[in-house]
Amino acid sequence: MKIKKLLNRRTFLKGSLAGSAAAVSLSRSPEAKAATFEGYPDSMGVLVDLSRCVGCRSCEAACNEEQQLPLPEKPFNDFSVFDELHHGQKRRTDETRYTVVNRYEVPGLDHPLFHKVQCNHCQEPACLTSCFVNAYTKTPEGAVIYDPKVCVGCRTCMVACPFYIPTFRYSSAFQPRIMKCIFCYDTRLKEGKPPACVEACPQEALTFGRRQEMIRVGRQRIRENQGRYVDHIYGEHEAGGTAWMYLSPVEFEEAGFDTSVPKEPILNYVKDFLSIVPMVLTIWPALFAGIHLLATRKDGIKKQQQTEGEAEK
Repeated sequence: MKIKKLLNRRTFLKGSLAGSAAAVSLSRSPEAKAATFEGYPDSMGVLVDLSRCVGCRSCEAACNEEQQLPLPEKPFNDFSVFDELHHGQKRRTDETRYTVVNRYEVPGLDHPLFHKVQCNHCQEPACLTSCFVNAYTKTPEGAVIYDPKVCVGCRTCMVACPFYIPTFRYSSAFQPRIMKCIFCYDTRLKEGKPPACVEACPQEALTFGRRQEMIRVGRQRIRENQGRYVDHIYGEHEAGGTAWMYLSPVEFEEAGFDTSVPKEPILNYVKDFLSIVPMVLTIWPALFAGIHLLATRKDGIKKQQQTEGEAEK
């Protein structure tokens, strides 16, 4: 009797897995392709000149005020934050701060180098293409914005981002959401105004304008200042191109940049995966239903065995 029940359960599992495999095979037709989007040609951008940044943190304070974020534990004029390390890493953006400035001591330089970090607002955002509920939007102005009303909290965007920017708000049990820089879209960008951080920079380390114009300005600075900058604009091509781009007087990896980010959009590496996402959403309910039925059947068998045992007594 027990052997028969065990075989029935194995048959059930085998059938469920076979059905799922068949659904995968049928759903992945040759025509299934992820859409390609190359960004808006007239979108805005920011050119960040690391040689001009002095680490004053004015950009952090301006962002905090503009986005109505909670005040930090240490005030913005406390520069001891540059000494902080979390799990061996420099400061990162989180639910309380959309931008941070990190300090780097570079051999050969007689002064520290500062690197401002925020969402880079990719031309072809991996967060957007990985989101199966369309919680992200790439605006014509260049911002990558997020709609918490449709987000289901899967956090796939956090995994997909090549720059590790989106963070999750765990402090609210009833309103969990992704937190990141939105390019001051609602209050500034859509009105043609520069982001708050750009406007607040006293050193003019941040230059705002049309992305293509910022690339031209960057190339001109490199050309006219031979030896002052690395001959590369970080963000011109990384991950398919970003709205935030950087000039540096030292090799970018020395200033905390990930130089392993591919030049092609991340979308090109996940097209096959994205093509089966709708199929996965179809399979999951059936798979969970199967697991539920299996659990229910298991409980029924256990109760039946208990009844048979009591009857034998």
